Amino acid sequence: MLTPDELTRFARHIVLRHIGGPGQQRLRAAKVLVIGAGGLGSPLLLYLAAAGAGTLGIVDDDTVSLSNLQRQVIHAVDDLEKSKVASASEAVSALDPGIRVVPHAMRLTAENAAALVADYDVIADGSDNFDTRYLLADACAAAKKPLVTAAVNEMHGSLTTLRPFDMRPNGTNWPGYRDLYPEKPPAGAIPTCSEAGVLGALCGVIGSLQAVEVIRQITPFGTPLLGKLLLVDALDMRFETFEY
Repeated sequence: MLTPDELTRFARHIVLRHIGGPGQQRLRAAKVLVIGAGGLGSPLLLYLAAAGAGTLGIVDDDTVSLSNLQRQVIHAVDDLEKSKVASASEAVSALDPGIRVVPHAMRLTAENAAALVADYDVIADGSDNFDTRYLLADACAAAKKPLVTAAVNEMHGSLTTLRPFDMRPNGTNWPGYRDLYPEKPPAGAIPTCSEAGVLGALCGVIGSLQAVEVIRQITPFGTPLLGKLLLVDALDMRFETFEY
């Protein structure tokens, strides 16, 4: 049951017919694991916290640097040199002390991926490298955990939701990450954000949309991005969705 304070805090969700009281209770009971407390993880964590997700796990092995602050809005100048999981945990708790925050100050690896995803209901990938994305997608598919994965680079962003262990209405399985991207790009084939740059505000757009997809996995409404890739082009302000 929601407390009187929670009824007030989440009143705009509770009166929203797509979520309501039962949906808000599901959010409060949900456990979400966020990989990366950077450009995507920052808005994602803040909006999941604001939405009332009951438990937020945060995986990151990096520390806050001055160049992060252009897009990683969960951190501040006072957090420089602090671990990102510590900084993000403090920001989440300041927004809603009722949230259980679980910091995982580590890098996702083949040795720990299965154990990490096993404890959560929904996984969100805000990582910045293909090794982590493929590793996480494989771990989530094996554990039958929904994965909401996003990416940004320069002026472009993408977003999709993966449940390859579930069936489509036609009886075939929904596609997985390796159906969308069969082969990992060679090292150095795609410039990193530090090499090519990234529009900071675009991280906010994609991270916020990622939060919508995570919430949708917890308290279902509308149509999720299953078998669909949302592409955002900030140069021409164009949003396109492709089936795959």
